[in-house]
Amino acid sequence: MKLFFVAAFLAVAAAVPSSYKPEYKAPSSPAPNYPAPKYPTTSYPAPAYPAPAYPAPAYPAPAYPAPAYNKDNKYADITITSQSDERNLDGSTQWSYAQSDYTTREESQVQKKMQGVTYDSYGKESYGEVLGNTNKGSSYWVSPEGQKFTLTWAADEAGFQPKGDHLPVAPVHEYELPVAPVHEYELPVAPVHIPFNGKGYKIY
Repeated sequence: MKLFFVAAFLAVAAAVPSSYKPEYKAPSSPAPNYPAPKYPTTSYPAPAYPAPAYPAPAYPAPAYPAPAYNKDNKYADITITSQSDERNLDGSTQWSYAQSDYTTREESQVQKKMQGVTYDSYGKESYGEVLGNTNKGSSYWVSPEGQKFTLTWAADEAGFQPKGDHLPVAPVHEYELPVAPVHEYELPVAPVHIPFNGKGYKIY
């Protein structure tokens, strides 16, 4: 009987499928070590270009006409024959010059206190004493027609005052001033009132 149970158990065990699967291991081979390829380096020679040759430009020389001077100009070679220039510490100056064509000029300048308009830093206008420049001088020259001129001048608080025989003069108008008419008439006389005391007697 025991033998029967053993035989039945073995038959059942043989009939049941087995779940055991053997583990497969892939073969491990070492990675091949290949040497890096060596390529030959190509060397090219530097190109040589011929330098360009440009022809030099040829410009025609400019032709200027010869200057024509007026041969009748008698003042063509005017030169300075004398000259002076004096500047002083007080602000005054004096200068003069003379030329070979007989032209002369002299001028002087001094500083002077005078009444004028002044402005402060805010632009406010005021009238008071200011320091200004006064100027005076003279000049002499000969015109191309041979006429001689002399001019003198002064410039100060009264303005510019030139003098010369060649300067125009304002015409002078001479006329009689109108006379107011005289009215002759008698002035009216105020009446004289003599008071009385009521009894026929004058009161003095």
